Amino acid sequence: MSQPTVDIFQNLLNDNPTVFHPTRTAKILQTHWLLMKQYHLLPDQSVQPMPKGDHVLNFSDAEDMLTDANLKNPSDEVVEQELTIADRRQKREIRHLENEIAKWQVLVDHVTGLNSVDFDNQTLAVLRGRLVRYLMRSKEITLGRSTKDNNIDVDLSLEGPAWKISRRQGIIKLRNSGDFYIANEGTRPIYIDGKPILKGQKHKLDNNSVVEITGLRFIFLINQDLINAIRSEAAKIGF
Repeated sequence: MSQPTVDIFQNLLNDNPTVFHPTRTAKILQTHWLLMKQYHLLPDQSVQPMPKGDHVLNFSDAEDMLTDANLKNPSDEVVEQELTIADRRQKREIRHLENEIAKWQVLVDHVTGLNSVDFDNQTLAVLRGRLVRYLMRSKEITLGRSTKDNNIDVDLSLEGPAWKISRRQGIIKLRNSGDFYIANEGTRPIYIDGKPILKGQKHKLDNNSVVEITGLRFIFLINQDLINAIRSEAAKIGF
């Protein structure tokens, strides 16, 4: 019979209960038989011999017939357009960052040693930590912890763990007299040379003052030459 029915396989199971696994069904046997027939695996089947001659195409021949042009991906106009837009956006962001460099109030440098700070003619003071130093280049800067919704001048998290620091911890301001003052706007105290400055309080910063906020310690260094020049100009204007 060329196509046995399910009933024939059921009879086969009934006649040979010890041969087949108990979970076998007539439908499973029929499916398995059809697969064996498809691949010429039945005892009464014979595999047809491969045709002889030069017209037989093997894998190597097919590989040689392929050209590099056939292997290249077809051009996708949508993808190319998206890449062009992304490239334009990145270039626009780069130009924006380049324009913002000149506006930065505070520059952050890595501390490379314990040598004294070399001031330039734009740096009023330096807040120097163990890992980084913050260059103060405007008369007022904010200190705290930068977040996605809160931008401040001096991000203290660059120095170390800052999760206890308020997002806006304080302000350092240079007065017209040439004196620096720090005001605490955060919930935790700021220690200046060991003295706690609580929220709402202000304290003068001298050269080499030690500023400590929740375990992060900094040295406040003043550009004396520039501050003296500012004081001289202020005295002339006041005179």
